[in-house]
Amino acid sequence: MRVAAIQFKPPKFRPADARSALASLVTEAADDGATVIVCPEMAIHGYVWPSADAIRPLAEPADGPTFAMFSRIARRYGSWITVGFAESFEGLLYNSALVIGPDGSLVTTYRKVMLYLLDEQWAEPGNRRVAIDTGAAVSAVGICMDLNDEGFRRFLGEHQPQQLWFLTNWIEEGFDVLQYWRQRTFPWSGVMIAANTWGMDGEVEFSGRSLIWSDGGDVLCRAPRQGNCVLVADV
Repeated sequence: MRVAAIQFKPPKFRPADARSALASLVTEAADDGATVIVCPEMAIHGYVWPSADAIRPLAEPADGPTFAMFSRIARRYGSWITVGFAESFEGLLYNSALVIGPDGSLVTTYRKVMLYLLDEQWAEPGNRRVAIDTGAAVSAVGICMDLNDEGFRRFLGEHQPQQLWFLTNWIEEGFDVLQYWRQRTFPWSGVMIAANTWGMDGEVEFSGRSLIWSDGGDVLCRAPRQGNCVLVADV
């Protein structure tokens, strides 16, 4: 099975341009045979927003323009695609991930459960975990700070999904987070597909270094600290 992690920095305040640029990277992964493609957290809108009022005009429903664009790619290639965005639902805002099936359908929308302090400035927390049976593997979905949630850790340990689709905007903290991610997912053992952003968003720096590790824990490929890129691996 071939999987992909997309490292991507969206142009702020320009969601249409972000969709187009991200779609090019996703298509590159699909052209390379990836049947699972994971994009970063908030990959359409960027992460740092001072308030709900600031991001509300750009947020969109789950079946909005981001879904429409990536649904076409999923259907064309028969791939699973998950992509992070700012979701607007019944007047509330969520840091969410679309999960699109290979037929182009919206399988589910996962809402980040454990919010980071920057999320708390605008987003509501989600209230459910997500695991999807793709037919080839059972895959859990997590967004960034979820990795620090003991509830999420227990979910991985109890359900033991074969894959973790991890959408993140992990902040640069001055050290390599690989060992920390290993600690936070233990005792789960499976394929981790981690898609991060990079560079500066306002005064906040993100760490890049997206990766895919195997069910044996070996790092199969890893992105640099800076730059958009496509990681593809057979798992």
